[in-house]
Amino acid sequence: MFDADVASNRLGIELLSAADGSAVARMRITDGMVNGHHIAHGGYVFLLADTAFALACNSHGPATVAAGADIIFIRPARQGDVLVAQASERTRYGRSGIYDVTVSREGGEVVAEFRGQSRTLRTVGPPDAGGSDPGERDRAPTAGQGR
Repeated sequence: MFDADVASNRLGIELLSAADGSAVARMRITDGMVNGHHIAHGGYVFLLADTAFALACNSHGPATVAAGADIIFIRPARQGDVLVAQASERTRYGRSGIYDVTVSREGGEVVAEFRGQSRTLRTVGPPDAGGSDPGERDRAPTAGQGR
């Protein structure tokens, strides 16, 4: 899954580990990721956390996507900082899960805390093949939604 993640790979995000509901990813803040306040744009910090979240919730095997996520920015990150996102599964129930991600500077200073809710997709045939109720049918993720 990570090999096919064009957005994360183009930003230089590195997968350090992923297994059993956890994952660790790393990214350096470049000059192109800095906003008008000369700090890392929050969207990039969110994207790193979201990537670690995706890796953790997909580490079980079935295709899983985000149902929602929140982030709290604690400290600014700056150009040149190397950020590490550590994701851990809090719980899974049915096709849903909750994951926490801590984003820190290398060395341990916490930059942000992220919580994501996941949803495992059902395997569904073509719409005319029968199967689940169309109102319940999971659709293939579109750009920006997939994991």
